Amino acid sequence: MPRTQGGAGDGTATADSALLSIGAVLGQLQDEFPEVTISKIRFLEAEGLVEPQRTPSGYRKFAARDVERLAYILRVQRDHYLPLRVIREHLDALDRGEHVALPGPAESREAQEAAIEPQAPAELRIGRTELLAATGADGEELDQWESYGLVEAGRDGGYDADTVNIGRLIVDLGRFGLEPRHLRAVKAAADREAGLVEQVVAPLRRHRNPQTRTHAEVTARELAALSVRLHAAMVQSALRVKLR
Repeated sequence: MPRTQGGAGDGTATADSALLSIGAVLGQLQDEFPEVTISKIRFLEAEGLVEPQRTPSGYRKFAARDVERLAYILRVQRDHYLPLRVIREHLDALDRGEHVALPGPAESREAQEAAIEPQAPAELRIGRTELLAATGADGEELDQWESYGLVEAGRDGGYDADTVNIGRLIVDLGRFGLEPRHLRAVKAAADREAGLVEQVVAPLRRHRNPQTRTHAEVTARELAALSVRLHAAMVQSALRVKLR
C-alpha cells in the first residue's frame, strides 16, 4: 500500500494511516468475493483467524496483511471447501514460514462433503421407539413435544439426529420443572433466527455458480453458530441483570 508523503513538519504518514476500517476492507474483498459481508469478517475474527487492531474507542483497524489473510481464507473456502479448522492449521503453518499444499480437485470435493456431512442429520433416521430410548422420554412426553411443535417426524415417519439432540435437551430442562409448553417461545425464537439466516443466504443459494451455492451452506452454518452464541450471551446478560 503506498505511503502518503507529508510536508515539512509532517514527516511520513504514520502506520495508522495505512490501516483500513472494516467497511474499507469489505470494499476491497467484494471485487473477488461478492458474497462476503461485514458479519462474515467479524465471524472470522471471532474464530481467531484474523486479529485486527483496535482503536481506543473499539473500532477495528485492518493492516494490509489482515486483508491478505482474509482473502486467503475466503479463497480456500470457495475453491477448496476447506473447513475453518483446517484453514487455521494452514494459517499457523504459513505464519511459521512453512509451505502449505492445497488439496487437488478430488480432495477438495471430499473435504466439501466432509464439511457438509456432520450438518446433514437427515442421513440418520430412527423410529419412534428408538427416539424414546435415545432420549429417555415416554410416549406421552413425545406426544406433548409434537403437539407444541418442538419436534416433528419426517415424511417417512422417522426422526433425525437433530430431533434426538432436541429431545435430550427437553428432557434435561424438564428436570428443572420446565414443561414443553414453556418451551414454545424458544421454538418460536429459533424459527425466527432460522428465517433471518435464510434471508441472508437466499441470494447465494439462487446463484448459478455451484461453488457459490455450496458456500451458501457454509455461510448458513456460520451464521447459525453466531446466532447461537449471541442468544447464549444475551440470556447470560439478562440473567445477570435479573439476579443482581
